[in-house]
Amino acid sequence: MSPRRDRPSAEAPLNGARKPMTRPSSAHRTAREKLSKRLSEGDPRSDQHPRRRIPVGLSTSSVFPAGVEEGFRLAHEIGYDGMEVMVSYPKDSQDPDLLREYSQRYGLPILSLHAPTLFFLQGLWGRDAWVKIERTIEIAEELEVPTIVAHPPFRWQGKYARGFVEGVAALEEEHGIAIAVENMYPWRLGVRELLNYLPDHDPTDEEYSHVTVDLSHAATAGDDALEMIERLGDRLTHLHLADGSGKTTKDEHLPPGEGNQPCAEVLRRLANRGWEGSVLLEVTTSSNAEVRERTLRQSLAFARHHLGHHLDDDEDRIDAGIDAGIDDEGADGDVGSTTQ
Repeated sequence: MSPRRDRPSAEAPLNGARKPMTRPSSAHRTAREKLSKRLSEGDPRSDQHPRRRIPVGLSTSSVFPAGVEEGFRLAHEIGYDGMEVMVSYPKDSQDPDLLREYSQRYGLPILSLHAPTLFFLQGLWGRDAWVKIERTIEIAEELEVPTIVAHPPFRWQGKYARGFVEGVAALEEEHGIAIAVENMYPWRLGVRELLNYLPDHDPTDEEYSHVTVDLSHAATAGDDALEMIERLGDRLTHLHLADGSGKTTKDEHLPPGEGNQPCAEVLRRLANRGWEGSVLLEVTTSSNAEVRERTLRQSLAFARHHLGHHLDDDEDRIDAGIDAGIDDEGADGDVGSTTQ
């Protein structure tokens, strides 16, 4: 029997505690208060001392309703470093041969695959939720993709939900592929929160080895993204870059800088600590092609700036100038005169 399916269905969630169905919406209010305090203090940002040039990829969901290949084409034209493919109903999102062709044609590695664990994808590949993850792993193995992103289970998914933490660990051990579980958000019913995910919408408190933090989801949940990334440490594997206002129950996926989430500071802290993961832009864009491209260009510029990529470029130009000075003038040559 599959190690994901042999856990008794009556077994309780982590620590034996039965999760309540609802709770007061205190987390949302508390996070908003913390954010207001931070903004009132001037929204301080860390100085930039990046220890690694963190790649910035594009999620194919950012070009919806355009197709997967259009995502690759735009990412190549604009200058992204790689792709995250949302495995969905379009056949090319599930076809390793076509995805390999896109990757080679546009010179972009596939950094991650997003398993079809979204609410509107429950009908894809049948109703067995483990099959969705296992088939995504098969695609990842064929394409040598190192990471899969997956949502935590819904409460009504029963045995799958209760055995999810252990099942993810078993799959990672079996296949050697990171399954980075993504933070989500509770559904709000007036002043109460419906805890629709098990073990929780926030994966940072569970025993996952790999986690994806989505900044738009953090905004909707009322979670403090800075606290999340600090709490996760090296378990943070992926960052879904997006923004949110924190003032709505909707998952906004705004371009970074258009909400009030600490997108810039998150990027700076990750770069300064030499984080080994990848940043993937996952935003909602216009169906107008020109507006979509402009949004993707602006978002990439935002990410590169706050990750400190421009500092690397400056150092490269200085190094090139020094080399030219030595070649043309000798060891004591005037660097400034050689770079005019």
